[in-house]
Amino acid sequence: MAGHLPRSHQSGDEREGDLRRLHDLLRSAILRGVFPDGLLPTEAELMASYGATRATVRETLAVLRREGLIDRRQGVGTHVVVKAVLTQLVEAHGAEPPSQESLLNRRLRPRVLDRSMIPLPALAADRLDAPAGTPCLRLEYVSLFGDEPHGMATNYVLSPEAERMADMPFVHDWYTLLNEAGVGYGESEFIYGCAAADAATAARLGMAEGSPMITMEQVIRDAAGRPFNLAFIHIRGDRFLFVSNAARRQ
Repeated sequence: MAGHLPRSHQSGDEREGDLRRLHDLLRSAILRGVFPDGLLPTEAELMASYGATRATVRETLAVLRREGLIDRRQGVGTHVVVKAVLTQLVEAHGAEPPSQESLLNRRLRPRVLDRSMIPLPALAADRLDAPAGTPCLRLEYVSLFGDEPHGMATNYVLSPEAERMADMPFVHDWYTLLNEAGVGYGESEFIYGCAAADAATAARLGMAEGSPMITMEQVIRDAAGRPFNLAFIHIRGDRFLFVSNAARRQ
């Protein structure tokens, strides 16, 4: 049967499947920080652990290197060169405060690109149920982990929240800014997607043009359900991971 063919007699589809599956497993382990001190197993150890051929292991490692996740040096081994930020989805929504583990793992800080009062664009006005041209705060920033960019966000904030946030120092994450500005919120909504990085965004995030990004459109509402903040967020998928847990109702 085809499933029992020797590795040397694999079809093209079978070999591609092995590459994809090994890539998935190693990429996940790399981004979650599984390997002690960032050192990957040797090629021989990977072959034994995953039942893969040397060619499959080497090609998988080559793909991970092209993605900028690992570096390989003769006599040194294969090392992880990035570490992703893991964030619970409920924390990203602002529904729960960051856990101590998340705070230690993140150390995020913003680099503000634009902070100005502008007329609310028509398409943003539609999402915020407000008249186009209404004065709003546009706050755009790059999110940094250490010195490495992880994502970029453009926010459109209506009044009265805009006035409270206009001059408030922006030092940590978005929800810390809201809290320090005395801005309450009751609900957060995300629409997730994926897009290729254009030249300007790629330059801001330190990635190659055309690289895939996680895209998020977020609306934040106050306790009464009024939308006051619309954000367009672009995130490097190799630097940021969202964790979501749900239990089935009995």
